Amino acid sequence: MRVHATSIISASCILAILYFGRDVLEPLACAAILSLVLAPLVHSFQRVGLGRVPSTLLSVALGGGIVIGLALVLASQLGAVTADLPQYRKAIVAKLDTIREVTERPLARIEAELNAGIPAVVTAPTPSLNSRSAAARQQPIPVEIRQPRLTTKETVGRLFALMWGPLGKAGIVLVLLVFISLEHESLTERVVRLTGETEISRTVKALADAAEGISRFFFAQFIVNATFGAMIGLTLWAAGVPHAALWGTLSAVLRFVPYLGILIAGAAIALFVAAVDPGWALAAGCVGVFLVLELLAANVVEPKVYGHSAGLSPLAIIVSALFWGTLWGPVGLLLSTPLTLCLVVAGRHVRSLSPFTILLGAATDVTAAQRFYQRALSGDTSAVLRDAHRYLRRHSLARYCDDVLLPGLGMSLPEFRNGNIDEVQQERIRSTIVEVAEALAPTSAGGARRRRKASPPADGNVGAYLRKLREERFGQWQGSLDVPSHSVALCVGLAAARDDFLCELLVRALRESGIDARSVSLGSGEEHPGLENAHLVAVVFIPYPEEETMAAWMEAVGDLRTALPAASLIAIQLEMDLPVADHHEVHKRVDLLVSSFNEALEVASSASHAA
Repeated sequence: MRVHATSIISASCILAILYFGRDVLEPLACAAILSLVLAPLVHSFQRVGLGRVPSTLLSVALGGGIVIGLALVLASQLGAVTADLPQYRKAIVAKLDTIREVTERPLARIEAELNAGIPAVVTAPTPSLNSRSAAARQQPIPVEIRQPRLTTKETVGRLFALMWGPLGKAGIVLVLLVFISLEHESLTERVVRLTGETEISRTVKALADAAEGISRFFFAQFIVNATFGAMIGLTLWAAGVPHAALWGTLSAVLRFVPYLGILIAGAAIALFVAAVDPGWALAAGCVGVFLVLELLAANVVEPKVYGHSAGLSPLAIIVSALFWGTLWGPVGLLLSTPLTLCLVVAGRHVRSLSPFTILLGAATDVTAAQRFYQRALSGDTSAVLRDAHRYLRRHSLARYCDDVLLPGLGMSLPEFRNGNIDEVQQERIRSTIVEVAEALAPTSAGGARRRRKASPPADGNVGAYLRKLREERFGQWQGSLDVPSHSVALCVGLAAARDDFLCELLVRALRESGIDARSVSLGSGEEHPGLENAHLVAVVFIPYPEEETMAAWMEAVGDLRTALPAASLIAIQLEMDLPVADHHEVHKRVDLLVSSFNEALEVASSASHAA
């Protein structure tokens, strides 16, 4: 409880520092991120032969010149558009009248209906002329206060005061950018030394990852926004809208401001097109195209391109924009992705920050086996089957069992022994196993696949239940005995739930690959084919023993040697199987020891081809 209270207090202090110290932290963060963006350009100038100081100053001057030049071009173009607006005055007035009529007519109708339901009010008698004049003399004379006209000096002073805030912050950012870029190597050395000599490689890797990720993100953002602006400009030009290049450029530039910028660009384009065209068709068409392009860019292109380039999940990009925008306003929106990316990169190398990487990173770092186990616990069988079918498009069922199903079930063993899995969750796991086995493995001689409704057995022996279902379809001996010699792969297990499950799963994996596989449970009292059919078996698979079943396993291996002398005896030791004390004795009793279903499939395939 004390740890949670300390964490809450620490988080509250950090949030308070970020909020109340934003006047200092905003320009510092902007300058630091811009220095990472300009770092590749600085290094390029240094490789040409320039020193650190000339390379830095030239990079800052080049970047600032591009921004200022683009701003001047946009300002001049906007001035030209403003000068052309008077010729569209008639269209604007007509559309404003139309909008006013459309909006006021429903309100007038509602007011008339309300007035119709109100009873008439008796009006007072009209006052006489003398009383009106007396009342007029008693009313105060209205006084209008007008501000004096500003002089040129006062106007310039007000404009300077209005622009001083943004220009002052821009100047501070520029100064910080120059000094941070000049001291880049020194700052890196200071950070490395601050983390300690034992963490040098990790710190250097974190700084390199952050710089690369931010540069990659801004490059991807530039490509996406430039493409979006070009498509908007071409669309407006094809529609005959004046100044199409301006609106395309404005759309590309404003898209650098997350969410808010694109709304401003769309509203400006809609108003201008509505003013240009006397009708509504052109405006509606342009707005529709703008919305379609923005939806495609925001929901299809950006989540994949930005998430891949920045190493963030699409949801993390939205959440980070909301968080930093709330703290720092428009500057926070602009810096949200780079700042969050720095946290994610730091979490890969600093253990205390690893939750940020887990929650916000592009990759969930969850294996297919972990995902299977989590969904089996929750009973989400449809998601398990969807992932399984996607996996089986490229791999066999045997490999799916090795890589996903068996490791996923192996994760449940420690929790099952500790009593962490309740009866409901155990029932969900059994139901998932039954449905997966029935849906993925062939259920007829022709290899057709169908999904059977899960109804796991009450005793919990899923393997015996699945074998019973298969015997109902294929017959008592799980298939015809009129088959060639040495064509059957026999899976033999002791009369235990573990062995029954592994044998049945292996049978289905082998049959999925076209091998005639069948299973037998020793000591269960079930009827088995006679010794006269022993020549049909080419290979026998038996699960690796457990410590408590070692004696029974040794006896079963001896009986198999006697009953099936011509068959190869293969033991399967999976990763979840712990070696027994007499492991060398186990190895001597069998012909081969394999470690996976896929190896068993290869052995069975070789034996089938040899026959």
